[in-house]
Amino acid sequence: MLKEQLGMMKAGRSSGAEAAHENYRQARQAHWNAFARSLDTWTGWGGYYHRRLIQVYQFLVGPGQRVLEIGCAQGDLLAALQPGVGVGVDFSDAMLRRARRRHPELCFIQADAHDLSLNEKFDVIILSDLVNDLWDVQTVFQQIAPLATPRTRIILNAYSRLWEPPLALAQWLGLSQPTLYQNWLTVEDIAGLLSLASFEVIRHWEEILWPLPMPFFAAFANRYLAKVWPFKHLALTNFIVAQPQPHREVLAKEPLVSVIVPARNEAGNIADIFARLPEMGRGTELVFVEGHSQDETYATIEKVMSVHPERQCQLLRQIGTGKGDAVRLGFTQASGEILMILDADLTVPPEDLPRFYEVLHSGKGEFVNGVRLIYPMEKQAMRFLNLVGNKFFSLAFSWLLGQSIKDTLCGTKVLWKADYERIAANRVYFGDFDPFGDFDLLFGAAKLNLKIVEVPIRYRERTYGTTNIQRWKHGWLLLKMVLFAAGRIKFV
Repeated sequence: MLKEQLGMMKAGRSSGAEAAHENYRQARQAHWNAFARSLDTWTGWGGYYHRRLIQVYQFLVGPGQRVLEIGCAQGDLLAALQPGVGVGVDFSDAMLRRARRRHPELCFIQADAHDLSLNEKFDVIILSDLVNDLWDVQTVFQQIAPLATPRTRIILNAYSRLWEPPLALAQWLGLSQPTLYQNWLTVEDIAGLLSLASFEVIRHWEEILWPLPMPFFAAFANRYLAKVWPFKHLALTNFIVAQPQPHREVLAKEPLVSVIVPARNEAGNIADIFARLPEMGRGTELVFVEGHSQDETYATIEKVMSVHPERQCQLLRQIGTGKGDAVRLGFTQASGEILMILDADLTVPPEDLPRFYEVLHSGKGEFVNGVRLIYPMEKQAMRFLNLVGNKFFSLAFSWLLGQSIKDTLCGTKVLWKADYERIAANRVYFGDFDPFGDFDLLFGAAKLNLKIVEVPIRYRERTYGTTNIQRWKHGWLLLKMVLFAAGRIKFV
């Protein structure tokens, strides 16, 4: 009898929760249907806010991808991203009728975000101004998990609670899009719910300080002021980029690893590279790019290659100049699925490269950067002013990219070749501005929302030759590149 009573109580609570959810859904569906029917005559000021959202999403999502937008309304944001495959989901039939008329090239599906029944995988899943309007955010995140691959990016934005009173006033005055009672989740709340659904946050930031169309001032406030302290804390919306939590991908076979070694005046280190570089994955290819040496570097590489026929090797002679040009040549000619850079001066021990391989292969990171500034260095490994410069640039880049970057100039960087090809295809966005190659790769990885992970190494003194870095000339060039990148990746 007691069990029956407990069962009835449990069923009653369950049915009560379901009824509450259904009432919540019906109220919002009716609200958005009514708003959709008023859009042809609505004259609020929300148009500028949504145009600015589109600009931000266009920066984050390149054209030609498979994009799903949940809560797509009339589909304008989804269409602006020029997807190769674009799918919009909304529970408002009135909104979807408008969407189909406005964007017949896209696919629109009527469904509740809490109960998706899609069987596709997407490159990007967008939830713009949606989570604060959901009954159960965790359930929705769990619904999208099967639609994501390990490389899918979840991008969402949500109003800051600081703006609850101003938005309520704007809605009362008829200047802003009307909403019903909201959740007002913080970034930390959303990150926690994403974690419960097996996602992790890559980065987050604030956007849109002034949501009204005011010539000159609105553009200045939203492009610049919204990105700097203290104004960023007053911004209207918080952006979050997340990905599925990493797990080791089951590959049909281990990947081939290509280690690119730019070498200029490094003849004395070549034999040690062959002796000390461990085999990784299915095999390790050595790709030497010799860059106009004044010693016997090229001849030495040829000689040592002949002594080690068991090693898979390439020797390329650089036509252009600079380490960045050498790295790009080596990456282009490399045979491996994983690309690594190893400086021929051996200040980064080749024996550490398996650590980088493990981070990438396990899925813990998608772009692996070496860090020389954590462990104590050998006494002559880096001059004091170089150390100060490296720390300055690490702070600047962490701010620029929205991810922690402790060492921008460590020569050892590791990534999948497929991602490098995407960076190269997108290089026109930044231009050919980087003679070192480090910034080109870091900026490109950040633009693609790759997860950057850093691996500490112990930085060694040179045992042969002298550095090719010119402290003041190259330091000034690096500073100019930071300022250039700020306009292309931070103040967009």
